[in-house]
Amino acid sequence: MNAPTEGQLALAAQLAGGGRRDEGTIAYVQASAYTSETRHAAEQARIFARVPLVIAPSSLLPENNMAVPHDGFGKPLLITRDKTGEAHVFLNVCRHRGTRLVEGADAVRSPRLVCPYHAWTYALDGRLAGLPRPDTFPGLDKAEHGLKRLPTHEAGGLIWFAFDEAADFAEAETLARDFEAFDLAGQHLFRRRTHDVRANWKLIMDAFLEGYHIQRLHADTIAPFFRDGISTADSIGPHQRSAVGREAALAALSSSDWATLRSAITYTYQMFPGTVLVVSPDYINLMVLMPQAPDRVLVEDFMLIPEPPANDKALAHWEKSWQLLDGGVFAAEDFRACELGQQGLASGALDRLTLGTLELGIRRFHDAVEAQLGAGATHSY
Repeated sequence: MNAPTEGQLALAAQLAGGGRRDEGTIAYVQASAYTSETRHAAEQARIFARVPLVIAPSSLLPENNMAVPHDGFGKPLLITRDKTGEAHVFLNVCRHRGTRLVEGADAVRSPRLVCPYHAWTYALDGRLAGLPRPDTFPGLDKAEHGLKRLPTHEAGGLIWFAFDEAADFAEAETLARDFEAFDLAGQHLFRRRTHDVRANWKLIMDAFLEGYHIQRLHADTIAPFFRDGISTADSIGPHQRSAVGREAALAALSSSDWATLRSAITYTYQMFPGTVLVVSPDYINLMVLMPQAPDRVLVEDFMLIPEPPANDKALAHWEKSWQLLDGGVFAAEDFRACELGQQGLASGALDRLTLGTLELGIRRFHDAVEAQLGAGATHSY
């Protein structure tokens, strides 16, 4: 196990002291932030089209010469790992006549990708490797007809990309140091599923920025694992990092041993704008949010485990954990609560949402959203 970062140890020390309670008065978020068509369009143009985005865990492509189509961010994308092991995100578009190069959503294992229309062939690093009847394209420079690559950065077990050529991935490297402590890059992808949630994407992020709901919403699932209010959080740029003490191991919170602390703490990373990483003691869930409309978001949930199941008993163990989190806690409880919240906000019953002192991480997240949108931008929504 790798060594923890100073920030991770600092959160553990705060938990050992009983957790941190934000001081100050209650805060608010305007209801229109979740319902406005104009606001949604601005977020797409000023946030999702500009900043680095997590697209998948590194373990989605565990071998060289692999490719996975991806359509969640509004354009046909293709995630690849070339023969040298480098990750890329390309537009999934043949440079000949614009045909989608790879269909579906399943992983492809091949050193070459062949366009189904005219059989132009590409290597996994995007190079145009060949085409039929090259004599009919006199003077064609193959080097100028490779796949369109988007800025891509792999760090700490996550693959990031951006639509903006000027995107800065420095914060991905900062976060990677935390993820190395969990050996995120060495995890095995056990399951993945995409949920179509009828709610604004920010309601999903809000749910993972406060622990106030755990003992209430999750009373029949995970609430017994945690004690109410034993939590703390801090920020890494626009990203937030939180920690919750686990009821059965609270006495271990004062330990200096990382393995012991891991058993006592669930760490969660809320990566701006729309990614959540939940680090349970023995497995990890990565959720990537892909807004589709003011009241609709796709959430792809990846479950990562230390190694492939060695036998039927291990398989049953991990399957139970997957069903508990993905099917129960996330889908039936968190996502459903967000859908109900969206319905209530759409009714016009509230002008603003009220946040208590255990929920101020939500206000900090919305401050980051509004900062990216631009000073004063929210007043017009």
